[in-house]
Amino acid sequence: MQSVVGGGPADSRTTAPRPLATRSAPTGPLVARPSVPYPRPPAPVLGPRSRVRRFVVRYGWRAYAVPLLSLVTIAVLLDLAFAPAGPLEGSAATGRTPSSTVSAPAVASGPTGSAEGDVDASLPPQVVGAETYVETGAGTLSVVEGTSPVLGTGPLQRFIVEVEDGIGVDGPGFATAVESTLGDPRSWGNGGRMSFQRVGTAEALAGAFDFKVSLVSPGHMETYCPGVGTGGYTSCRFGNRAVINLARWATAVPDYQGDIATYRQYVLNHEVGHVLGNGHQPCPGPGQLAPVMQQQTLGLQGCAKNAWPYP
Repeated sequence: MQSVVGGGPADSRTTAPRPLATRSAPTGPLVARPSVPYPRPPAPVLGPRSRVRRFVVRYGWRAYAVPLLSLVTIAVLLDLAFAPAGPLEGSAATGRTPSSTVSAPAVASGPTGSAEGDVDASLPPQVVGAETYVETGAGTLSVVEGTSPVLGTGPLQRFIVEVEDGIGVDGPGFATAVESTLGDPRSWGNGGRMSFQRVGTAEALAGAFDFKVSLVSPGHMETYCPGVGTGGYTSCRFGNRAVINLARWATAVPDYQGDIATYRQYVLNHEVGHVLGNGHQPCPGPGQLAPVMQQQTLGLQGCAKNAWPYP
């Protein structure tokens, strides 16, 4: 076998390189091969921190503002819901001085249902006396300042005197009339049965009293004696309050024939008598003195007028 060295002629047995053959296109029909989906990796499970971070990235500053605004709104609503109510007009919280302490028209001072009055729906209002009066006052009561000595002997009953605001009545004058009536030996303290003393604003604020005597306009009688049915005509008692109707105080009633002074003594003793636990009594007979607890405002029923428990 002869070898070739360097650039001599190639071995005669060496074949020349063949040209690249091209692959002919398929002659048959094309067949679609089904596509196989590429499997995706499972989505990562986001933890609590990832959710919060994603929320913050997505909403930016609003992610902080919305919770803060929600908290502020809730705080304001709670403050409005639980804030204490402001002082009522006419109450002691309005800054009035103790000498003009106002008693709101509350009626819870006595036991439930403890109301009495002279009631006759068929009796129309009648004006008898010469004095004029205010039909409807302000609706609030002021304690008349001042005290009295102990009137009489026996167990002590302390009382305050109130006058409705806006009725034009002299409070001290009314208080003096109450004192002189209850201090009379013919009144409830007769024979040492009890004694009376008027007390003022300090005792009223402290609740250091046994009952009240209040002068009230006809238009507010049902405010201080609710459900009694005074019709704005009669006086009444509710709880520990003897309520004197201003119209009757000023004009009395027809059967008293203009004797306003005696009627005032009667109505004070009658309503205070209710406060002390006494009920109504009938006329004992024609021509006899009417008991002070008879409903003399509605008529004497043949009896003679009488202002005193122990005449």
